[in-house]
Amino acid sequence: MRELPELSYLLPHTKPMLMVDELVAVGLEQVHCRTRVSGLNPFFDAQRQHLPGYVGIELLAQTVAGWAGYQAWQAGRQPDIGFLLGSRRYHSEVSAFDVGTVLDLYGERILDNQGMAVFSCRIEIEGQSVATCQLNVYAPATAKLAQMVVNPHDKEQRT
Repeated sequence: MRELPELSYLLPHTKPMLMVDELVAVGLEQVHCRTRVSGLNPFFDAQRQHLPGYVGIELLAQTVAGWAGYQAWQAGRQPDIGFLLGSRRYHSEVSAFDVGTVLDLYGERILDNQGMAVFSCRIEIEGQSVATCQLNVYAPATAKLAQMVVNPHDKEQRT
């Protein structure tokens, strides 16, 4: 079995915005990542010693990005840039994640159509589901992304 790469190789993020610590398992349709809540997270509330519960959406988005980065890595490509389009039905049983808590982050691809995908996601603490949602994401092909990028000098040349 091939060893899993570090998430820093799979995501186009760097610390402190890389908020997920580890890729635990990944398959064709699912992913499992893990992180420990700490003061290194840029959204950590030092006074209350917790991470607000709504940050779970970003943790899950990075988990999904880890899945996509792994698929590219398996194919010998660089990770693609992806976009979180939105979250549906984010429901959290907790308002915050306490410092030191280990969060298991799961995503499962349930729909994929030409770069647009939907993932069913959840956060678990010690095997208990504490947050769920669906994430809508978009990973355009490289050629499409190049069309989307606006170069300010191009506008000057067209006038």
